[in-house]
Amino acid sequence: MVYEISKISSAILFSASLVIKGEGAICLDRSAIILAKRSPANFGEDRGLLKLDSKPLLNHVVDAVKGVVDEVLVVTSSNEQADLYAKTVSSANVQFAINVDESEDSLAGALTGFEAAHGKYSLLLPFDAPFVSKEVVTLLFGCCVGMSAVIPRWPSRQIEPLHAVYQTAQALEAAKEALAIGELEVEAIVSRMKGVRYLSTLVLEQLDPGFRTFFRISTPLDLKKAMAMTKHRKTESR
Repeated sequence: MVYEISKISSAILFSASLVIKGEGAICLDRSAIILAKRSPANFGEDRGLLKLDSKPLLNHVVDAVKGVVDEVLVVTSSNEQADLYAKTVSSANVQFAINVDESEDSLAGALTGFEAAHGKYSLLLPFDAPFVSKEVVTLLFGCCVGMSAVIPRWPSRQIEPLHAVYQTAQALEAAKEALAIGELEVEAIVSRMKGVRYLSTLVLEQLDPGFRTFFRISTPLDLKKAMAMTKHRKTESR
């Protein structure tokens, strides 16, 4: 069965606000899995360590989930990358898991994360998304109770499986099944799960008007855009 949310109910908003304002009091059984990859040569350094507003990209993502989850797991492509991140990450509570699959596809990384996660529900995020909204993350968790997953979906029906919350045990089994037949992308997990709730991006727009949560830095040009976005936000807040 498929469920879709096209507007935010007062009950969901109330639940979401409690998680943020309650200083973790009701933030139980929630993991955040941040998927990292090797960086292309045109960046000159690891993408997770690129500075945006004087802070590494990885730290932006870690800080976005603080106070919303019980544990943060960063899935890296090697022990060397994990060691590098451990020296830089902004929180002492971050753990690392190594994706030993040489393909480095998102599905293999997600599987590694689900295997290591202790939370009943797990949030998947990419390591190169510096503007993830804490409010959006909280809403995703709030909507996932009793469901197998909550997946943002655009009016075009395109989904955002790397900015989504999953019931960890079910997602782990779905990931194993997908990898066993050669699937490579996280969408393959979603298609194998029952009881998925799709959350319209029209809802998320109420919390994140510019859809900044989904902005990722994949090229040097993206980094320049992110710098401009950060500068614009500072100007607006004055």
